[in-house]
Amino acid sequence: MKNLNTKRGFTLIELMVVLVIIGILAALIVPNVLDRADDARTTAAKTDIANLTQALKLYKLDNQRYPGADQGLQALVAKPSAGQIPTAWRPYLDKLPQDPWGKPYQYLNPGIKGEIDVMSFGADGVAGGEGKNADIGSWQ
Repeated sequence: MKNLNTKRGFTLIELMVVLVIIGILAALIVPNVLDRADDARTTAAKTDIANLTQALKLYKLDNQRYPGADQGLQALVAKPSAGQIPTAWRPYLDKLPQDPWGKPYQYLNPGIKGEIDVMSFGADGVAGGEGKNADIGSWQ
């Protein structure tokens, strides 16, 4: 009869083999996952910009014009007290979102690429750039 109290464990070699396999899988998967994070931030910025643009269109419908450059996007959450005060103002957003990189969205009136432009400068926070540093705007 065999001894039931015999304990078996993993040998050091078995553990090393498992760790090497996990390391190889991580080396193959992690770069793909990191690229997806940048894609997700870009998609989130595009969605935020689309929402801000829609709120600006509602503002224009109510007030016959977009907020001035001096009023900025803040005019969507608080009634402007400077420039041309809108007569039919109401809150269009609960709060202004930050871009996925933690910086405020930019607003131009008049815009460079359209009547108005709403944009994020990307990961680097500077105009221009390529890849994850590229500008993302309402004209795209």
